Amino acid sequence: MSRKTRLKTLLSALPFALGLALAPGTATANPYADNLTARVLPGWRGADGRHVAGLELRLAKGWKTYWRSPGESGVPPLFSWAGSGNLANLQVIWPRPEVFDQNGLRSIGYADRIVLPLIITPATAGAPVELNGAISLGICDEVCVPLDLHLTGTLPASGGQRDPAIAAALAARPYSPREAKVRAVDCTIAPARNGMALSVNIAMPSTGGNEVIVVETSDPQIWASDSRSHRSGGQISAQTELFHSSGGAFALDRSALTITVLGGQYAVEISGCGN
Repeated sequence: MSRKTRLKTLLSALPFALGLALAPGTATANPYADNLTARVLPGWRGADGRHVAGLELRLAKGWKTYWRSPGESGVPPLFSWAGSGNLANLQVIWPRPEVFDQNGLRSIGYADRIVLPLIITPATAGAPVELNGAISLGICDEVCVPLDLHLTGTLPASGGQRDPAIAAALAARPYSPREAKVRAVDCTIAPARNGMALSVNIAMPSTGGNEVIVVETSDPQIWASDSRSHRSGGQISAQTELFHSSGGAFALDRSALTITVLGGQYAVEISGCGN
């Protein structure tokens, strides 16, 4: 089943509100909402003026939610912080996800519990941040259900203790190419039916276990199919196809590609690709 077909078959869900430091929010009008509880971990204000908070998601047994690039059978999460006050920038940090087989299709995400660190830059240093966020995400077991979360609350201008759960999630984010000892990254592109065929070759040590390469573009209108990844000695390779949502021709900026290697021990994130 293609991503487009999968999204058309998703069930509707009602939004629910979530207080920043309150008990987990639920949507009692939605029979599936009990499979997800969520809360914001208030975190701490750093010496550089940025605030480090966390979004904690807990899922019922057998349920999962998705990484930023969820695979062809997954539901991509969407974030909006448009209603926030004193907010210059907010970055969501993604810890290393798991790769799942979902009815013969690949999905990428998290089961049980996940903390997503939020790195928040206030517009005015030394002042509180009024957080007001709208998050759309999917949860899946036998069915896939989209849910809307509404986050509101105040992050104080000072104080707060370093949260071990947030710190652990920060430590689980992908390695840089230097940390992972990546020696070279090469890409080749060829025409394909309705799109482009992309081959990626990376010279680097193994990340452990079954490795999967995920390709993302900077253009939300261009998406990549699930790759076919394989390793030979000190090199891992993958082949994927890129498509534009319009179905027409498109230009591809190789320097703006994000290539992530997901392994059993750690992940590696690479920006840009050579010839």
